[in-house]
Amino acid sequence: MDEFFVHESSYVDEDVQIGEGTKIWHFCHILPQTVIGKNCSFGQNCMVGPRVRIGDGVRVQNNVSIYEGVEIEDDVFLGPSMVFTNVINPRAFIQRKDVFRKTLLKKGCTIGANATIVCGVTIGEYALVGAGAVVREDVPAHALVVGVPARRIGWVDKAGERLVFDPEGIAVDSYDGTRYRLADGRLEVVDAD
Repeated sequence: MDEFFVHESSYVDEDVQIGEGTKIWHFCHILPQTVIGKNCSFGQNCMVGPRVRIGDGVRVQNNVSIYEGVEIEDDVFLGPSMVFTNVINPRAFIQRKDVFRKTLLKKGCTIGANATIVCGVTIGEYALVGAGAVVREDVPAHALVVGVPARRIGWVDKAGERLVFDPEGIAVDSYDGTRYRLADGRLEVVDAD
């Protein structure tokens, strides 16, 4: 048994690392110097790289291109046909590969179908970007953002469920029981003591 699966219609260039258990389905292209972690899945018609780093357990749905400048941590979900950019002011007649802006997707976040992530932002841990949103600035951990441009409309737990705060301002994570409170516009973990 192979360590990973690549469909016969897909291309994997040389100098690519692919982790055990990863599946790359129809019509994908993985470009050089790309590192893909374990147990990832790429739907049909995905393009990755060059020089992209992807963590373990990442799920990439159909029709997603992950360009140089994008870094993806573990357990991230990328919805169908979502879009990354890597240059803020592209022109067909000007080469700007030396000004790619880094985009970072932190552990456990979700990007909805047809969302656009403008380069140079960080999407925080377990944040959820709604379908069709356009993200132009950083998204805090656990934030639920929607719209064009994306704006925060609430907070979600690790399972992606909306957090509900009690009268004392505490919310409990449905996934693992972690307790949170809001402080200065950010979600923080409440000490167990």
